[in-house]
Amino acid sequence: MAEEKIGTVTHYFAEPEVGALSLDDQLRVGDVVAFRGHTTDFQQTVESMEIDHESVETAGPNDEVALKVKDRVREGDEVYVVERTGF
Repeated sequence: MAEEKIGTVTHYFAEPEVGALSLDDQLRVGDVVAFRGHTTDFQQTVESMEIDHESVETAGPNDEVALKVKDRVREGDEVYVVERTGF
């Protein structure tokens, strides 16, 4: 599967290491995502995500989600799905 852009990082919270994302497409727990930016370039599996502090399994276009990230992300970084689960 080719990488497909699904959103953009809107904020990073350093202490809990959480990235806030604005989604343009569907995202699901278990998907593998890539974060790409000027100084950002890594992949990880989505282990959990939240909308308004409530845990969700899937999120779609126009949703604002928060997810734990394994490295620092920056506002404006692009988010790509590398591998989807369950679609």
